[in-house]
Amino acid sequence: MSVALTPSRVAAHAPVTSRLTPARLQALPAAYVHPGQLVVSADVGVLTTILGSCVAVCLHDAKLRVGGLNHFLLPNKCGPGDVAGRYAPSAIEALIEQLLSCGSPQTRLVAKVVGGASVLAAFGESKEHLGLKNVAAALETLASYGIPVIGTDTGGTRGRKLVFSPRDGATLVQQLGGGA
Repeated sequence: MSVALTPSRVAAHAPVTSRLTPARLQALPAAYVHPGQLVVSADVGVLTTILGSCVAVCLHDAKLRVGGLNHFLLPNKCGPGDVAGRYAPSAIEALIEQLLSCGSPQTRLVAKVVGGASVLAAFGESKEHLGLKNVAAALETLASYGIPVIGTDTGGTRGRKLVFSPRDGATLVQQLGGGA
């Protein structure tokens, strides 16, 4: 089942018992995930990041109540000496490996993909901009691992703030700029 995320909305797949409203989600202790980083946690709290053309993949295991988030910048494979977390395939692989090391079987992982905007005016709504390439790379990599994508908030021309609760799998996505 695919659930489209909308700005300022907690994703529908969060357990009903968690009762995580947007206000409660934002009130939890937060850790910021910088570009090229990933974090896996089972702690109460949230992971946040700001995305433009970059993409974040959120993975969650509802049974173990553990999840993680990465923030990658480029769709291609990394080369020798590159920072693996900056590239879609290696960033997603590292996130999966960290969750597996926490005891999550790959078959229980579900994903949400956020970001991939065309934030440079010169590219406008071009079908070939970096953000869309990042989204495509994320979806292809997740598909290659057999991990279902249950929510997306991608594309457009505005950046996003992502708040993710790794314990509950709840997400809040707010579009930035543009006034609306």
